[in-house]
Amino acid sequence: MNNRERFLAALKLGQPDRVPIFDLGFNEESILNVGKQFTSDLPPLKPMLDCTIEELVKLFGVQIKFTRELDLDAMNTVFFTGRKRIPGSKDLAQDRYGIVYKVSKHGEPFPVDGPVKEPGDLKKFKAMIPDHADFALLQYVRGTLPERVVLLTLPGTFRFSWSVMGAMERLLLNYVINPNFCLELARITTDFAKAVVEVAIKEGAEVIIVEGDLAFKNNTLMSPDQYRKFIKPFHREIVETAHKQGIPIIKHTDGNIWPILDDLLEVGFDGIHPIQPQSMDIKEVKERLKGKACVLGNIDCTYLLPFGTKEDVVESVKDTIRKVAPGGGYILTSSNSIHPGCKGENVVAMFEAARKYGIYPIQV
Repeated sequence: MNNRERFLAALKLGQPDRVPIFDLGFNEESILNVGKQFTSDLPPLKPMLDCTIEELVKLFGVQIKFTRELDLDAMNTVFFTGRKRIPGSKDLAQDRYGIVYKVSKHGEPFPVDGPVKEPGDLKKFKAMIPDHADFALLQYVRGTLPERVVLLTLPGTFRFSWSVMGAMERLLLNYVINPNFCLELARITTDFAKAVVEVAIKEGAEVIIVEGDLAFKNNTLMSPDQYRKFIKPFHREIVETAHKQGIPIIKHTDGNIWPILDDLLEVGFDGIHPIQPQSMDIKEVKERLKGKACVLGNIDCTYLLPFGTKEDVVESVKDTIRKVAPGGGYILTSSNSIHPGCKGENVVAMFEAARKYGIYPIQV
């Protein structure tokens, strides 16, 4: 099997020749941490919004290089929204939709303010329409890695809604005190998400990932009833938008999602990522999802990849493959993303071990 066939076979619940491997996210520093295991020709470390076009091309060229060197089966791309530094501010940036982000060298920019605070703001909030410039990375990777699956990750209804409000707690509070406002906002952000999905597919995305955590370590961020009222029907629309064009769609969320896992299956998500090991047992999840959705995950990026030894990583990969790879319907990734704290050599060890021990039939 080639890389594309292998990844899509597992996502469609089949058993490929070996366990597919990829990861949801690499930021600037983690790209360099992994890339330096294969090349010394690296761009300077700086936030993407400060990079020149030449530096961005070089940065993603490094990621493409180790994608090939490690024989990853797919590469994820992100949805850009034109973030620019706010003049006079040390660490704030704003995108074309009015969302203000705090920029940090430790991870992705985080929303801290937005154009919608109350119902009256919806009337003056400009319609969210995706710009083709938002898909520049997707276009670049699609043209550079034709042999691999290219994914696009976008915030879904929940993440988009709280981002334009500038804080998750604002949205969750309004679930209680102003539910109609939340439903109106969900309508706007869902229509935007559906438009993003449609453009992404036209630009060559073969798989869509809906990000936006719905849970923390011990429980969901909202009650199951609130999920079913404010998010689930809108998730269903986004999934149907992808499925109408024959494109699979994955839900990413950290935390304990046992209370709403069946809801995610009912919505129609083709895969669930990343099954956080501090919250859920991936073997139990595989048993629940068998014949319904693909399991993606869950090599620990909280402790193991940042602080463990390469030998520890290999043992974890072997154990995870032993538990959930038999029968197919499994794709190996980290338990969230490759963040700056992850050791480059451990990331390499994870993927190399997966290639070695993930050959079907599984004999670990």
